[in-house]
Amino acid sequence: MKTELVTTLKRQATRLISELQAERSPILITEHGRPAAYLVDVETFDAQQNRIRILEGIARGERAVQEGRILTHAQAKKRMKRWLA
Repeated sequence: MKTELVTTLKRQATRLISELQAERSPILITEHGRPAAYLVDVETFDAQQNRIRILEGIARGERAVQEGRILTHAQAKKRMKRWLA
């Protein structure tokens, strides 16, 4: 991963974005020597957001099982019939 100063981002944003799109590798932006932000291309960001949504859904399902909020196959099929009809 590449690291750039925030002043470099301000002065050379077009170049950094071109490199980002070509390499598809995040760029760490630092300010006063400390990490301030990550710059990522749109496709990578969208893919990460989709992964997060999937993982959140899995976590909700695991909590439901732990809390005993489960259905038999027949019960689930009956509930889903409204949306599948």
